[in-house]
Amino acid sequence: MKVVLVEDSAPVRDALTAALRAAGYRVSAVGTGKAALEAVTGPDAAADPPDLVLLDMGLPDLDGVEVCRRLRARSTVPIIAVTARGHQQARVLGLRSGADDYVVKPFGMAELQARMEAVLRRSGRPATVREPARVGSLVVDFHARRVTVAGREITLTRKEYDLLAALARQPGGVVTRDQLLAEVWQTTWPGSVRTVEVHVASLRAKLGDPGLVQTVRGVGYRLRASQPG
Repeated sequence: MKVVLVEDSAPVRDALTAALRAAGYRVSAVGTGKAALEAVTGPDAAADPPDLVLLDMGLPDLDGVEVCRRLRARSTVPIIAVTARGHQQARVLGLRSGADDYVVKPFGMAELQARMEAVLRRSGRPATVREPARVGSLVVDFHARRVTVAGREITLTRKEYDLLAALARQPGGVVTRDQLLAEVWQTTWPGSVRTVEVHVASLRAKLGDPGLVQTVRGVGYRLRASQPG
């Protein structure tokens, strides 16, 4: 499943690219409207067409609405508009320009993937569905947004779940604080690091195993890949 990601912020683009690839998607990431048009309708796209476009509406060269209109005039590929413009008029304008759905920043990766799967289902394209992550007695069901420990469902807030899902998509792999901020909170402001720490502490308490979410000092966090021997 190939996704064209159009995002002008390099840190956000890099974080979303990593998260989407961890979720099983192939990603072609670009930062301008012109590059988006080339990636979707250019000669290379004819041989390997994308299955979905994630389109940032605030681009440096072309207005996102205009890019969306041009893409829709040339292609039937599903488009999800991704933007900070949350008011109703902007959402309606994005949908009328040809977008199939509209996601407002900030958003969590789990929410984005659910919307991607819904759009792909409506378009008749098979969605990439990731199998649940299992670490000892912990099970993270990405499709149902459900977390259980030893068969008991754990109630998490939206941000706690999104944080855990970001780690569970690559158990044993380090996810940096910057990646978590970009993916879960849609920000790159360093002053938000304390927010990550608070949510990690709350998540550890609810999971009942402080060692399950491990701190990698000076870098970020990782989900323990297996039960300790």
